[in-house]
Amino acid sequence: MAKEKIEGCHVCTLVTPGEPQVLLGKDKAFTYDFVLDIDSEQQEIYQACVYKLIEGCFEGYNATVFAYGQTGSGKTYTMGTGFDVSLGQKEQGIITRAVHHLFEGIRIRRQCAQEAGSQPPEFKLYNEEVLDLFDGGRDPESRNRKSPIKIHEDASGSIYTSGVTSRLVHTEEELLQCLKLGALSRTTASTQMNATSSRSHAIFTIHLCQMRECPPGLTQNGGAENGEVNDVDSGPITQPEFETLMAKFHFVDLAGSERLKRTGATGERAREGISINCGLLALGNVISALGDQTKKGGHVPYRDSKLTRLLQDSLGGNSRTLMIACVSPSDRDFMETLNTLKYANRARNIKNKVVVNQDKTSQQISALRAEIARLQMELMEFKAGKRVVGEDGSEGYSDLCQENAMLQRESDTLRLRVKAMQETIDHLNTRVTHLLTNEVSSLLTKSGEGTDEIGVLIQKYIREVEELRTKLLESEAMNESLRRHTARLSTRSLFTSSTHSPAPATHLDPPLLPCPWRLS
Repeated sequence: MAKEKIEGCHVCTLVTPGEPQVLLGKDKAFTYDFVLDIDSEQQEIYQACVYKLIEGCFEGYNATVFAYGQTGSGKTYTMGTGFDVSLGQKEQGIITRAVHHLFEGIRIRRQCAQEAGSQPPEFKLYNEEVLDLFDGGRDPESRNRKSPIKIHEDASGSIYTSGVTSRLVHTEEELLQCLKLGALSRTTASTQMNATSSRSHAIFTIHLCQMRECPPGLTQNGGAENGEVNDVDSGPITQPEFETLMAKFHFVDLAGSERLKRTGATGERAREGISINCGLLALGNVISALGDQTKKGGHVPYRDSKLTRLLQDSLGGNSRTLMIACVSPSDRDFMETLNTLKYANRARNIKNKVVVNQDKTSQQISALRAEIARLQMELMEFKAGKRVVGEDGSEGYSDLCQENAMLQRESDTLRLRVKAMQETIDHLNTRVTHLLTNEVSSLLTKSGEGTDEIGVLIQKYIREVEELRTKLLESEAMNESLRRHTARLSTRSLFTSSTHSPAPATHLDPPLLPCPWRLS
């Protein structure tokens, strides 16, 4: 903002305190998942927006973070692809922090596995980078050559690329060095809006392959959902099982949206700006098609641009996607800021469907494990007599099971009735106490001995008497129920001893609910 302040520009944006809302001008308000003001720091942005995405990668979920906005609004600084040597640790961008978080998460998970005495998970990280999606945009001599980058779609609908650099990395330093080499190769140029404007989109992709022991509760012993141990003849399986999880994380630093009139670009720079705007226009069309509920199920123009084709998974696909809309608070950039906020508002309407990325072997193992757990549950139900097989071979629930279910529903209904009647009894007790107190007070008043203290004391005694009467009636009802139950058990015990057959199951009768109040 130093340049804008020198030129006398004013701030035209206002963040609503305590709310994820930004106000542009006097009457244009926009609400998002997160809104961070001018004085927000890089660590705050990372913790609020990106931290959970990295954690999700360890569970096999794809993620994408891309920064959008006009040129000079801070996209490269926020993403951390500039690699300015003058920046301190406090000003490190999202990618640098994410790489550190990734390797720290790997270290912690291996350490926790060793402390638990289990097999430490194995991790493999691959780095891919796509530089300059516009053919010949970075190297004027290669303008007439065909781009080596090819974008393909596999049988499951996932997007992958060929013709890009891919490296296996083992340390945090190696990964950052790959990013630095790519950033140094990226084309930048000076315009009237930005002294170091990026003239191409840059996508930095990390592939995380993880092989780990299946988490507790997913073993073939089954029943872990309710904390039960299944009584299965085969016994528990002691040999550990492993699953392979794949995760893909895109870090996208888009070139700045710009109006040629404001940038003052001519010649080669102007043609680059037109190409940039064409790619962003295609991205906007895809976002509009996905976010518009009236166009649900319609055609989505992913193939109009390499940018949108490459981000097909991220937009409406299998990925947790975060769009960072970088805007300028200067009133001179009012229209560019408004367009960016509208752009982000449309993107917010997109709903992705994310699933865990497992290899086919792990998927099959998970399906078989779920099937074994289901069959073990059915076996337990047959052993317990809950399920039976009819003469025609059809399966069903036994009469005892159905009777128990019916009695359980009846018990729940009676419990609700008891609760409702207890509330009624309390209300009527209070009413009886009040009426008796008024009656005694009127008698004392007629005799000339009535006082407030005596009235309060009488009301207290009457309430205690009514409460004791209620408890007495409840005790008598419970004793009567227990007496009848004891007599029934004695009769059945005599019948069992004479016939030498097991006694059938019995159920306690619900206690009687007498009316514990009366008017005297």
